[in-house]
Amino acid sequence: MITTELIDLIKDGRARVGIIGLGYVGLPLATEFASRGVAATGFEVDERKVKELNAGRSYIGDVAGEVVRKCVDAGKLKATTDFAHLSECDAIIICVPTPLRKTKEPDVSFILAAAEEIKKHLRRGQLIILESTTYPGTTDEVLLPMLEETGLKLDDDFLLAFSPERVDPGNPEFKTHNIPKVVGGVTDDSTKAAAFLYSQIVNDVHPVTSARVAEAAKLLENTFRAVNIGMANEMARLCYALSIDTWEVIRAAATKPFGFMPFYPGPGIGGHCIPLDPHYLSWKARQHGFDSRFIGLAEEVNSRMPDHVVQLVSDGLNDDRKAMNGARVLLLGVAYKKDIDDVRESPALSIIDRLRSKGCDVRYHDPFVKELRFDDAHTTGSGDPLDSVELTDEEIKQSDCIVIVTNHSAVDYQRVVNLASLVVDTRNALNGDVRNNSAARIIRL
Repeated sequence: MITTELIDLIKDGRARVGIIGLGYVGLPLATEFASRGVAATGFEVDERKVKELNAGRSYIGDVAGEVVRKCVDAGKLKATTDFAHLSECDAIIICVPTPLRKTKEPDVSFILAAAEEIKKHLRRGQLIILESTTYPGTTDEVLLPMLEETGLKLDDDFLLAFSPERVDPGNPEFKTHNIPKVVGGVTDDSTKAAAFLYSQIVNDVHPVTSARVAEAAKLLENTFRAVNIGMANEMARLCYALSIDTWEVIRAAATKPFGFMPFYPGPGIGGHCIPLDPHYLSWKARQHGFDSRFIGLAEEVNSRMPDHVVQLVSDGLNDDRKAMNGARVLLLGVAYKKDIDDVRESPALSIIDRLRSKGCDVRYHDPFVKELRFDDAHTTGSGDPLDSVELTDEEIKQSDCIVIVTNHSAVDYQRVVNLASLVVDTRNALNGDVRNNSAARIIRL
């Protein structure tokens, strides 16, 4: 029985794990296995990443270079662009991107490409796990038929499961090992084997009855956040119209010890999960004749927040008797969240595009993002690339408006409000003493 054979390999420390995709999900996973003594091979199409990894260097902030170097030196971690080595792996985990098409429909082309490589080299005894976020049914409706085209059969020859990634870039508290792992196999044997594999590196594994349940759970997690952030964003716009402090309202509501969970407004939602995952769920709903109106409304509210931020800038400049056209606007932070270098789907990109369309001279400072380009799948807008400027006293003073889009910890906000004339704060970075001791006029989201 291949389940027993695979579990024995894992118990004996002889199992070899292959991970397709060495990005924000795949690299932390690979180093976690390697650190626990499990031989891990990363498969990548990006030769630069392969070269960096094999040299013992990390290119992701959440993975320390020292950890990578130790794993490589110990012979437990290596990377390759040669997918023929998949045949040497006992477990293969797919960690590739799942973007949206321009029509807001799921794009599973990266999953399909990975599956094609696995299909070429599939052998008896292997466990295949999909971690890439996708719609319910992908694992058993798309991957299973592809793999069985080889003539090998599920349970008799190979195992297949889904386990959603739950990476939170930049979060110092929660890493791969202490984030509970949901695991759902296409069959019970697949669930058992995949759960045992992850138990080697994760403190808490939560098996579910099917891959579909695991796929749906991942989408629910992020749709839950998107919907509640949408509510917070709508409340922020209402509070602005009523001249009420949104953040004070949230703090007051959060004193209730039951029945309320605080969510916070912002300039929009970014990253690879929250802006995209609700579309996967609503797309699948439409395939079954179900109109997910609640999800669609939240997406509509969240997508309008960059427009609201630009309106705040316009209102502030207007009060200073200044026009948008020709105004010098400095954005503080362009990453989608604090203290990381990831700009995927960042609302800062939409804000820049809208400000430029109004004739503003837009500049930005971000200690993590040295350059912004507007020519790839993860950036919105157009125009010339921008380089991060140094946050000098002169830069602050010469700005007609400063917009805090990402509240990076390294920025001295007290210095900013002491030197600036107008600050739009979309992240509540200017709270407490900073706001009370401000020389600048502050507009809060």
